[in-house]
Amino acid sequence: LYNVPGRTAVDLLPETTLRLASIKNIVGIKEATGEMERAIFYKTHLPADFALYSGDDSTALEFMLAGWHGDISVTANVSPKAMASMCKAALEGDKVLAERLNESLMPLHKDLFVDSNPVPVKWALNIMGLIPSGIRLPLVPLDESHHETVTKALMESGIL
Repeated sequence: LYNVPGRTAVDLLPETTLRLASIKNIVGIKEATGEMERAIFYKTHLPADFALYSGDDSTALEFMLAGWHGDISVTANVSPKAMASMCKAALEGDKVLAERLNESLMPLHKDLFVDSNPVPVKWALNIMGLIPSGIRLPLVPLDESHHETVTKALMESGIL
């Protein structure tokens, strides 16, 4: 299941998710509301083998420490090693290390969403020298008013 209301403009409510989870070929959810209450509800009410993945980098650490299985990350596009290390630490229960790593990633978690995803990510990857400039419609280039914000987040996270 895919619950990313910011992308779909619809919230897949817990009652609906519980009903859908009983269907044999529905095996997990990407949940991007960032609501901790919902994370705990799913962990306690869904089958133990139902895959639970955060889709919200800002709250992914909390979700994983609460027993979720991982994160489908935007931040990992620009900082894959640090994001993977944070997730590994969280999944292994090393809260201190996971929190330290997550704190360094927080500027990216926040500022890679100053515009519609994936626009800021593609701009960041370009200034990092990893991809050429350019973006295809219906996306448009990152507005210049956001360049400084994304650059600052990359610098604060040790990327640049």
